[in-house]
Amino acid sequence: MGSKNKLKRFKENETFENVFQPTREEVTSGEFAMKGKWSSDFFKNDHPIIVELGCGKGEYSVGLAERYPEKNFIGIDVKGARFWRGAKTAVDSGMNNVAFIRTQIELLDFVFAENEIDEIWITFPDPQIKYKRTKHRMTNSEFLQLYKKVLKPDGVVNLKTDSEFMHGYTLGLLHGEGHEVLYANHNVYKNEGSPEIVTAIQTFYEKQYLEINKAITYIRFKIKE
Repeated sequence: MGSKNKLKRFKENETFENVFQPTREEVTSGEFAMKGKWSSDFFKNDHPIIVELGCGKGEYSVGLAERYPEKNFIGIDVKGARFWRGAKTAVDSGMNNVAFIRTQIELLDFVFAENEIDEIWITFPDPQIKYKRTKHRMTNSEFLQLYKKVLKPDGVVNLKTDSEFMHGYTLGLLHGEGHEVLYANHNVYKNEGSPEIVTAIQTFYEKQYLEINKAITYIRFKIKE
């Protein structure tokens, strides 16, 4: 994407009521006004809040929001020019149950209060295969405890990935640390028992993976202390 195009998207993002782009300082200083108030001040209802981490173009968040109007969705990504697409689609369609935040996932507990989220989706994250990259792996122990902080006590996490490595690593960690695996499947499109929510929405990249018969894996789990 050209820098001209990027700038245009950044400018347009600023006009969208469903996009929040706080500075790092604003977030870490505790001045981010939406923390703890997503239900009351933005969505203005008490429906469940579902957060997608690393939402990319926002197509999954928007797809889920269309499908489940009785739930609220928030996509998070550090790249605003990416989720511009999802934000624009939501604005153009008059959807009021989806929002986007441009921030780092490490700052999750600065943009949400304790127990504010019902569910987390992690869709096609970078598996960070090299050993030195473990700390960036989105299902490592540190991240799981961060998610636990903002999730309600019975909150769940969903991991959907095309990486067998990420699937195996996460399953091993969950079993090793005694977390509760609710469902695990290493090829959701070949298994008739797959939850509808997992197969109903496909991202741009997911369609490409399926064209080359790449297996899409899925784990649904609860985090223990």
